[in-house]
Amino acid sequence: MVMPELGAEVDGAVVVGDDGSAESAHAVRWAVTEARAHGCPMVVLRAWSLTSAPRPSTWQPGYVPSEDEFAGAVHDQLADDVRAIVGDDPGVAISFVPVHATPDDALVAATRQARLVIVGSHGRHLARALLGSTAEHVVRNAHGPVVVVPVTGR
Repeated sequence: MVMPELGAEVDGAVVVGDDGSAESAHAVRWAVTEARAHGCPMVVLRAWSLTSAPRPSTWQPGYVPSEDEFAGAVHDQLADDVRAIVGDDPGVAISFVPVHATPDDALVAATRQARLVIVGSHGRHLARALLGSTAEHVVRNAHGPVVVVPVTGR
C-alpha cells in the first residue's frame, strides 16, 4: 500500500531515516542488516525543506525551481550518501525517498505500515538526554516497532 503522506511504498519494508549525519549512517547500516535478515526491501527517508534541500541543477539566478526539482536534488544526494555508506550492492533492494515534511512526521507516518522503523540516536552523552528530539518523538508516537541505534552503531 502506498502511504499518501510519503508517496512511497513502505508496507512491510524496513524504513530508516537519514539526515546525512554520522548517527544516521549507523542507522542505515543497521537497517541493511535488518532488511537482509527479514528478506524485505529497505526504504531510506530524508525529510527536507526549502532551507535544507540542496540546490537543484536547474537553479539559476532569477529562477525558482519547482518542488519536484528540489525533491529530485534531495533524492540524488540521499542516494549518493547511502551508497557511500553501504556500497553499490548491499544485498537488499533500497528505495530512496525524499519527504517534504518534518522528520518527526515522516517517520511516525512510516511506523503505520513499515515492518520496522529505524532512527539514529542523537546521543549527547548526558544521562538524561540520550535521545535527540526526533528519535524521542518517533518512539513516543510510533504505531509500530522502532529501533533507536545508538551513536556507536551497536
